[in-house]
Amino acid sequence: MNSIKHIFEPNPLACGQAVIAMITGADVAEIIRLAGTERETTLADMKRLLSLYGLSLSGERRQAESVSQLPETALLSLETPKCWHWSLYARGKIYDPEHGVLDGFPESNRKYFWEIK
Repeated sequence: MNSIKHIFEPNPLACGQAVIAMITGADVAEIIRLAGTERETTLADMKRLLSLYGLSLSGERRQAESVSQLPETALLSLETPKCWHWSLYARGKIYDPEHGVLDGFPESNRKYFWEIK
C-alpha cells in the first residue's frame, strides 16, 4: 500500500470492489472479476479479496466516533442514510468510493473499522 489513488464506485452497489482496488492499486474491473459480483460484498468477500493481495484485517471490529480513533490504515463499514457502505481510511484521509477524498466521515450513524495489515 504505497500511495492511494481514489476510485469512485463503478455503480452504487460496488463500494467494496472500489475500496479493494484503492487499497491494492488494482483495476476495479479486475476486482469485480475476482469478487464474482459487481453488487454488494460481505466482510468475508472483503477478507478473501484482501488475502489475494497479501493483506489481512485485524480480527476485531471496533467502533469509531472520530478519525482520531482510527489506525494508520483501516477498512470502514459505515451505516449511511441509504445503506451500509464500505470505505477506506489511510494516513489521515477517508477515501470514499461514493463521496471522494474526505477529512472526516461522510454522514453515517454507526462507524465500524478493522485495521488493515
